[in-house]
Amino acid sequence: MTAGTVRLSIEGPVATVLFDRPAARNAMTWDMYQELVAICERLPGEPGVRVACLRGAGGEAFVAGTDIEQFKTFDAERGVEYERTIDAGMGRLAALDIPTVAVIEGWCVGGGLAIATACDIRIGTPSARLGVPIARTLGNCLSSSNITRLIAAFGLPRVQRMLVGAEVLRADEALACGYLAEVVAPDAIDAAARTLCERLAALAPVTQAVTKEALRRILRENTPDVEDLIRRTYGSEDFREGVTAFTEKRPPVWRGR
Repeated sequence: MTAGTVRLSIEGPVATVLFDRPAARNAMTWDMYQELVAICERLPGEPGVRVACLRGAGGEAFVAGTDIEQFKTFDAERGVEYERTIDAGMGRLAALDIPTVAVIEGWCVGGGLAIATACDIRIGTPSARLGVPIARTLGNCLSSSNITRLIAAFGLPRVQRMLVGAEVLRADEALACGYLAEVVAPDAIDAAARTLCERLAALAPVTQAVTKEALRRILRENTPDVEDLIRRTYGSEDFREGVTAFTEKRPPVWRGR
């Protein structure tokens, strides 16, 4: 398993956060999640930074979820711990005072969709594919914080299709529902991202910060405790079968227990 990393570079008012593991479509390792959190903790101390731009290396994926190999030793309690850790990381990203932009090329699924949804504005190319097809692939579940953000960003019917129906949405539908602010050709995505970041960096930072915090508090008020559901899922035979089948590159056999 190639290690991968999350890189931070700063140019003027724009901080670029790059998920750099293209051989694995930028699938996140535990270390990469920790690096993302460390970057989020560093950015408030960079006084010249006014916007953060998140994107994946290689052009084929933003982030293709969490690396499945890491789930092999999971049980119910490890599942709860994992979802808590992901929630804390996404919460740290969402709590940044500065605007955050996700640039989505290719696959943006699972944990990748959680990262993109924790950002304020998203743009992408026609190749963008967005979803959480865990009902088809892994047999795990999401935290209530993650689901709440998805519903706020996509609307309930599309989230039901993604989570219950394991559908992966195309860029045009994500644009139509407002999840993507813009879809541009691959050869124009860099310029579009630069233009968007420059525009955001020129706006009133206090207004941006307090508006982001108000929205975050509203979402938090609508987030129930579902740890019992997480334990049920990660402790199930179906989850263990999903992980085994994925790593063995075969279809899972679901038994409903």
